[in-house]
Parts: sequence; C-alpha cells; structure tokens
Amino acid sequence: MCDLPRPSSTWPSPALLGIPPGDCSAIVLDAFSRKVVGWAMADHLRASLALDALEMALGSREVIAGGLVHHSNRGIQYACGDYIARLEANGIQPSMSRAGCPYDNAMAESFMKTLKHEEVDASAYRDLAHARDAIGEFIESAYNRQRLHSALAYLSPVEFESNQPWAAAQQPRAVTQPSCP
Repeated sequence: MCDLPRPSSTWPSPALLGIPPGDCSAIVLDAFSRKVVGWAMADHLRASLALDALEMALGSREVIAGGLVHHSNRGIQYACGDYIARLEANGIQPSMSRAGCPYDNAMAESFMKTLKHEEVDASAYRDLAHARDAIGEFIESAYNRQRLHSALAYLSPVEFESNQPWAAAQQPRAVTQPSCP
C-alpha cells in the first residue's frame, strides 16, 4: 500500500477493538495519508458499529466509483449483506484478508495498536460517552493532526493531505443512513 496515487484509493479497516468497560470501536483509514476518516463506538459488535464508521468515512471523502478498495478482515460486521451493499452502492470494491494472513491489513492494525497504547491503556473511562469523547479527541487532534509518520515525510496525516495539489478540491459527500441490525 505504498505510494498510493491519490486519497480514497484504499480504505483499510482493522478488527474491532474492545475498549474497557466493555465498549467497542471501529475505524476506517485512508491508506494514502494514514488519516482516520471514519470511526464509531458502541456497546456491541453488531454490523451497525462498522456501518457507522463507514458512513462517517463516506461523509468525509469524495469517492470515485470503481476507484476505491475497502479492505477489512473477515469479521461478520464487514461481511454482512448490509455492509457489502453499502460499499457496492458507492462503487467501492470490498476486499477481505486471506485466511491466516494478518499482514494484509497491517496498516489498520498498526493504528489500533497506536490507539490502544497511546490512549486506551493510559485512560480509565467512566462510560461509553466518556470513552467516545476521549477517543474522538485522540483521533481528531492527536493522531490526525499531530502524530508524525515516517511514510509521510514526518508529517501528520492532515499536514500531508494539505500539501497535496487536490486538497483544495476535496468536498464532503452527503451521508444517508442505511438500516442494519
């Protein structure tokens, strides 16, 4: 996934992360800049959790039909009919890890390790709302805006994207909410 030509060409999504006290998170990265473009938290592992993260990503990025691969593990949240239908409705090609090959989704799993070590392990959340606020702040402020990446010439994801010629033309898309259990 190195040297991607443009944003929104590959969106890896890792396994869902358990957050104490029993909550879960789902994320969508843009592999071009390593920016978290979608994330969600809930007190369950149903497909709606992964769909919420996907909806945020779709609302934050322009997607060129046929030009984006969404890569995930083989979890039921990503394999369910509603999730696949939402990808296909937006012209996004679904892709899943090969059985027994954890390296296929290494970039997204690396983000989850960073989230766990730099935010989750250092915090004690009172409830889901507190966890959502703290993790949202970490993603939006610390990770996307401050954390430097060697693959991005030691820039943060936001700085890297702002240095691209297409940056001024990026427009958010309208988001519609599908139904999913």
